[in-house]
Amino acid sequence: MAYIVSVGKCLPEFNSTQETAVEFAKEMFKETFKDINRLLTVFQNGEIQSRQFAKELDWYKQEHSFKEKNDTYITNAVTLGVKAIKACLSNSKLLSRPIDYEEIDAIFFISSTGLSTPSIDAKIINHLPFKESIKRIPIWGLGCAGGAAGLSRAFEYCRAFPDAKVIVLSVEFCSLTFQRDDQSKSNLIGTSLFADGVACTCIVGEAVDQKKYSKLSNIPRILGTNSTFMKNSEEVMGWDIKNNGFYVVFSRDIPSLINKWLKPNVESFLDDYKMSLTDISHFVAHPGGKKVLDAYKKGLEFSEFHLHISREVLSKHGNMSSVTVMYVLEAYLEREVAACEDFGLIGALGPGFSSELLLVKWEAV
Repeated sequence: MAYIVSVGKCLPEFNSTQETAVEFAKEMFKETFKDINRLLTVFQNGEIQSRQFAKELDWYKQEHSFKEKNDTYITNAVTLGVKAIKACLSNSKLLSRPIDYEEIDAIFFISSTGLSTPSIDAKIINHLPFKESIKRIPIWGLGCAGGAAGLSRAFEYCRAFPDAKVIVLSVEFCSLTFQRDDQSKSNLIGTSLFADGVACTCIVGEAVDQKKYSKLSNIPRILGTNSTFMKNSEEVMGWDIKNNGFYVVFSRDIPSLINKWLKPNVESFLDDYKMSLTDISHFVAHPGGKKVLDAYKKGLEFSEFHLHISREVLSKHGNMSSVTVMYVLEAYLEREVAACEDFGLIGALGPGFSSELLLVKWEAV
């Protein structure tokens, strides 16, 4: 087993209200859509109030090459990634003492919005005093499911090495994939939802003495994970990579897929532990959007209590792809929402089409 002991995040520099984003989208799409004012209601209906971006909105109105956008991704990924790791390993709300960099045995790096070889984790290691024997596990292309998948893979690492301490760093700059020449409704919807963010989570194996680190009265213990892949569903979400970079693939059928497909997978997963959905007190859900959260609520028959923190994160930060679930997780930990012996699910959906789930139980430290 393994325990989640800390989360830290780093917000990109430029904050934008949804009202400002509406004006940006109107300018970008008005020549294509004659009913642009009607379509722009998606911005208000999405229940997002603000988002953070790597650049000011005026920057995105200009033409930028794939190289320029990717160079911006690399620069920001390293700078903000370093800050998020520092925030995680020294989070005074969660930790009784900072965790030293030399104690970290592995770093899982998660992203889908830029390219770099060596991967971003290598560049970050050159800025922080990690030990030279640290293991690097970069994971690319899982989109919104990446954060939960990274936590799952880190859990499996800690099962193999029970005395390990690992971090999962998720970095997404969705705004840098915006394409001015893409006048599709999918791009318009994406413009209303997606944002930038960086977060880091620290997970330790069961042989590690959590009392040495955690300030909390109880922390989530990961009991198991579940990955489910829907065959022949590549068109649901992802990227179409062209000469100018990433072009969004975003199906309107995602909420209906959640309603029909997710519940049987969750029930099958819980059945392995002799549990049912009624045993789940907390849902640390990736908030892909208002319709996605509503589909979670309806499809899994959860109450609004299960989703209120995810809705709050969506409202303040938008959909940051793989990063978002870690923002939700940080809020759960810092507010100590869960009681000892409570069960929860950490979950996200992503390209493939696929789901990633973790079953957790809050236990006394």
